[in-house]
Amino acid sequence: MNEFLLVLGMAVVTFAVRYPVLALVGKLKLPPGVFRALKYVPGAVLAAIIVPGVLMPEGVIDISPTNTYLIAGIASGLVAWRTKNVLLTILIGMALFLILRFVIIGM
Repeated sequence: MNEFLLVLGMAVVTFAVRYPVLALVGKLKLPPGVFRALKYVPGAVLAAIIVPGVLMPEGVIDISPTNTYLIAGIASGLVAWRTKNVLLTILIGMALFLILRFVIIGM
């Protein structure tokens, strides 16, 4: 029962913090610059999630050739940039990561 109350409490707090802002923005006329800036939010959030994991897989910055996360991440970025194909990017990135991991670490 405690876990249920904890999850319910977190949901209420999350809703209480976010809903007023969304309701207010829906009633205000925002300048076009705000909408242009909001287009960059998904990329910024994605970068903030991915970059630390790629550059610091063990907790310290590692830009060596043995960092399989970094090599696969760079290759995935290049594939995404050239092809604009999400599925191909994921497949090539994961395949390269697993191959490098097997070769470098010897799983």
